[in-house]
Amino acid sequence: MNAVLRDARRIVVKVGSSLVTNEGRGVDAEAIGNWCRQLAALTQQGREVVMVSSGAIAEGMKRLGWASRPKEVHELQAAAAVGQMGLAQMYESKLREQGLGSAQVLLTHADLADRERYLNARSTLLTLLQHRVLPVINENDTVVNDEIKFGDNDTLGALVANLVEADALVILTDQKGLYSADPRKDPDARFIDEAIAGTPELEAMAGGAGSSIGRGGMITKILAAKRAAGSGASTVIAWGREPDVLLRLAAGESIGTALLASTAKQAARKQWMLDHLQMRGAVIVDAGAALKLREEGKSLLPIGVREVQGEFHRGDVIAVRDPAGAELGRGLSNYSSAEARLIARKPSFEIGAVLGYAAEPELIHRDNLVLR
Repeated sequence: MNAVLRDARRIVVKVGSSLVTNEGRGVDAEAIGNWCRQLAALTQQGREVVMVSSGAIAEGMKRLGWASRPKEVHELQAAAAVGQMGLAQMYESKLREQGLGSAQVLLTHADLADRERYLNARSTLLTLLQHRVLPVINENDTVVNDEIKFGDNDTLGALVANLVEADALVILTDQKGLYSADPRKDPDARFIDEAIAGTPELEAMAGGAGSSIGRGGMITKILAAKRAAGSGASTVIAWGREPDVLLRLAAGESIGTALLASTAKQAARKQWMLDHLQMRGAVIVDAGAALKLREEGKSLLPIGVREVQGEFHRGDVIAVRDPAGAELGRGLSNYSSAEARLIARKPSFEIGAVLGYAAEPELIHRDNLVLR
């Protein structure tokens, strides 16, 4: 039995370009329809699912009548812009057939490296999931070129898993999973059913980052699993055309290679926040807010903040201190220090009037708060 998906409530599914476009022949309506049917069934089970899909460039090449992949970045970006239309259209129609809403989200690595854009992307995705809308994410290939150069949406899948705090990442590929060596060259290559994500032996098995096997794609999947494990998400690498692969994984069936996170999701997130040795600022809360945080596990609302210390940006980790100055915990601030000073002691419904906009009703959401 494989419990990676069986116990997962929030899942990120990444599908590779060769699967989405039937080896580059254009968007594969039947395959996408199949995955969408399974995604709908998972949502009916009460799970939240995010899709990360490659395939825009291949679809764009088909629409433009290009027989071979161009080398110039601007031509690849043009192909991505054209192909993105077909990709989004296909997912939208296939998900609608299953009674699901869909949304296209284009991300760059810079979006996830910047604190404010990270929080904005996170808030958008979580809001979509709350409204039972399935986000379909792709790298924004029209404005960046790193992804085009390396063809590595596996990394994006892992970053999205970190972003939404997924329980599991599923990488659907054109291979059955991970082998101890390249099975095309080594008859003694054995299949790896399960391993711990991030172990050096796994990278060696895939041939290392600079090998021909690595450029073939398995090394990027192993490194993606390692990155996802950093936030407590386990990864399954499986063949995308396996019948009902997602539903069978969700039922606990062992398919593909499971790369397990060694740290639980909450523990990984807690450790990440606690590892911040130097914080840019802090807020002093009143006794009532301190009690709600300690005893009831509530979010920190602006009305409970007595004082704002230091200078920090939206998305920074800040300390939360009780009236005596003792650290209660720390968390990701939804507002900058300047904004926090303006909304301190005020009810959440006044945030919009004070700032001219309201990012969140909380200064720190309980999901982004770790208590000491």
